[in-house]
Amino acid sequence: MTLARENADLRQQLATAQDMLMETAIDAGNLHALIEAVQAERDALRGEAQRPAGRSLRMA
Repeated sequence: MTLARENADLRQQLATAQDMLMETAIDAGNLHALIEAVQAERDALRGEAQRPAGRSLRMA
């Protein structure tokens, strides 16, 4: 009986750890996407900053 209870407790701990791992993986994926978006924005701003001043203005 004690062994069965310990086994059940360990299974519950494993399930909890798996849930936490899944949440962490999702958070990591979201952070990765955010970092890529920020880097793309940074690169675009760098490109604009490197253009000559006259070329960045559009003729109306």
